[in-house]
Amino acid sequence: MLIIDLVLTAAFFVYIFGVVKRHVPSLDPKMINLWGGLAAGCMSGVFWLAMQMLKIVFRFQRDSRK
Repeated sequence: MLIIDLVLTAAFFVYIFGVVKRHVPSLDPKMINLWGGLAAGCMSGVFWLAMQMLKIVFRFQRDSRK
């Protein structure tokens, strides 16, 4: 399950990095990659936490029905 979470988070990072780097107000490619990567990393961390919370809530609801 951890590998699936890591793959989903990496795919989310790549997608968000592509979106965010277009919005970095710079012409220097190094700065665009740096700030795009930092922003995408932060958002990927939030995505990972949200996935973990969703899994916990789903397990709790499933076990509560039994």
